[in-house]
Amino acid sequence: MSEAQWREFLGAAEFAVLRQAATEPPGTNEFLGDDAVGVYHCAGCGLELFRSETKFHSGCGWPAFYAPQDSDAVVLRPDDSLGRRRTEVLCAGCGGHLGHLFDGEGFNTPTDQRFCINSVALRFSDS
Repeated sequence: MSEAQWREFLGAAEFAVLRQAATEPPGTNEFLGDDAVGVYHCAGCGLELFRSETKFHSGCGWPAFYAPQDSDAVVLRPDDSLGRRRTEVLCAGCGGHLGHLFDGEGFNTPTDQRFCINSVALRFSDS
């Protein structure tokens, strides 16, 4: 889709995050404290990204997952936009910005990774 088509298809907050790499405010996110069982899909293209089994409470202010549903579901890319190296997480289906990946923070998860994801970039399905 063109940027104009994305702007028409997505809401303002979704467009800002998915297409312009914005970040929603911490602690205000729809899926932050949600413990429902199901699947998180990309709000842009519907690709299955994360499953609730990999979601955990990190205290960071955004939903956190320790692994994507499939390694091919996301694309990881270096991000130096804040003057320090981070890893940006993009949807493999539409290239939309989802959030960032952080390694080695000491969370008691199988991967010791935290996929810090914006809620507005996600849609939830309980099946």
